[in-house]
Amino acid sequence: LMKMVTGPNMPKSNGHYSMCTEHNGTLYISGQLPLRLEDRSLPETINEQTLLVLQKLEMILHAAGSSKDKVIHVRIYLTDVKYWSQVNEIYSTFFGDHKPARVVIPVGPLHYGCDIELEAVAAC
Repeated sequence: LMKMVTGPNMPKSNGHYSMCTEHNGTLYISGQLPLRLEDRSLPETINEQTLLVLQKLEMILHAAGSSKDKVIHVRIYLTDVKYWSQVNEIYSTFFGDHKPARVVIPVGPLHYGCDIELEAVAAC
């Protein structure tokens, strides 16, 4: 049975979707854009945007009773592949020795002018 994960520390969705759903002990985390929670403003640099989507991921994982060490797979969408090395550096610092499976997908424009979007699958 699928369960929507909610809570006071969970970012709010802007559409008809759940930020996180749980099914059979697995968490499915919707795409996170780098918009600040307090005012929905967008950080200017790809480094700041990357750090923010990772922080939002960690916030959702904690709200769901999980952690970044339980992330199984990450999908990253970038508006330009030239950002890959900067994103990879911040990502590797964030995850440390834990290395989830990952795909990086160059895409066209993202909503609100963001340069990165990140989604993940994790164990509870």
